[in-house]
Amino acid sequence: MPGTDPLARAGRMPRFERRVLVGSLLVAAPALLALLLLVLRPSVGPELRWVLLAAALALTVALARWQYRRTVFPLYTLAGLLEALREGDYSLRGVQGGVLGDVVYDINALAERLQKERLVFEESTHLLGKTLAALDSAVFVFDEALTLRLMNPAGQRLLDAERQRLFGLGAAELGLAGLLDGPPDQLALHAFPGRSGRFQVRHASLRSGGRGGRLLVVNDVGRVLREEERAAWQRLLRVLGHEVNNSLAPIQSMAGTLATLAARDPLPEDWREDFRGGLEVIGNRAAALARFLTGYGKLARLPAPQRVPLDLREVVGKVARLPLAHAGDRQVLLDEGDPLPVDGDADQLEQALINLVRNAVEAAANEVRVRWRRQGERALVEVVDDGPGPPPSENLFVPFFTTKPGGSGIGLALARQIAEAHDGGVALTAREDGKPGALACLWLPARQS
Repeated sequence: MPGTDPLARAGRMPRFERRVLVGSLLVAAPALLALLLLVLRPSVGPELRWVLLAAALALTVALARWQYRRTVFPLYTLAGLLEALREGDYSLRGVQGGVLGDVVYDINALAERLQKERLVFEESTHLLGKTLAALDSAVFVFDEALTLRLMNPAGQRLLDAERQRLFGLGAAELGLAGLLDGPPDQLALHAFPGRSGRFQVRHASLRSGGRGGRLLVVNDVGRVLREEERAAWQRLLRVLGHEVNNSLAPIQSMAGTLATLAARDPLPEDWREDFRGGLEVIGNRAAALARFLTGYGKLARLPAPQRVPLDLREVVGKVARLPLAHAGDRQVLLDEGDPLPVDGDADQLEQALINLVRNAVEAAANEVRVRWRRQGERALVEVVDDGPGPPPSENLFVPFFTTKPGGSGIGLALARQIAEAHDGGVALTAREDGKPGALACLWLPARQS
């Protein structure tokens, strides 16, 4: 507090300030005592005065040196701790019981916090490095001068060069300047030293340490599409091979049996019946194979939808009234709803709903319910049956895959293909109310009124 006697404040001072104040008073004490003695005893001779002054000077110098050591040495310790922090060494700690106890305590707490933050930063950096190394996408980071500063292994493989040779090169020297100048998200055909093809290119601005930079991410879309295409062909060929073998095997077996029978001399009395039965088997299997190939052609040659405004409620009602949607005592019941306007191809949507309803009727025990509703920006048509539920298979929408005897395996696949051509989709799941049965859902974009 201003105007308060320092001696009166000494008891409330921090320890270091109290030490400095007391030490300063002690340094001044010899000179003050000598001056007081000379004032009180003016009769002291000249020789004694010089002796007194010399003694006071020597004692003052000694006390000043003592005060200097007591004041400066703790500051040296404090400076050493701060220097260690500045150099990044957070392991040093000061003794908290010294004259600078409060300051040392704060510095120790700061060092501990910085040490924890550096540990977190190193762990995060290590995790980031592992993550970038595991990415299939190529990642490049450039500084404000478009000089390469960071790159993951996928980027190195794309540029097909050693890392030491790439760092420090500019985007133009690496052949990446054109990608950085293009749109921030694009598909581009590009020839890299390590690979060429179709790539998804994304770039964005960065800022670190007050300086700008650029991030470039390159993903090989062509390779992903080729892998998906190869997997799709493998699934398709597996199903095609299975279906063709199911037809050719009995045809081949029956043809061999009939050839053996025809070679017998004389022919048995019932050879006509045997030949008629064998030819009937061959004809049935050939017809089944023809139907299979017809279904394949229908799936492969589906035209693009001709979209017009229509009410999905009318399309659903028309499908539910078709004779093919009923089987035996099982009924298709409509849960009436509001008009549901969409833009679509009525013929294709009818075919998709026919496949879903027929599939539900074949699986139902008693009845099938069809309802429609609007959910946000989507128009939903739900077909619910009370059968055993969807089979546990991930291939339900794979063309020609079927779990039903005599099934073609194109109903669900064709329904999904039609829905996706309308920017929608199809899903087949268990019923949400806990009852046995399946829920087939077809959704389309609803027309905005």
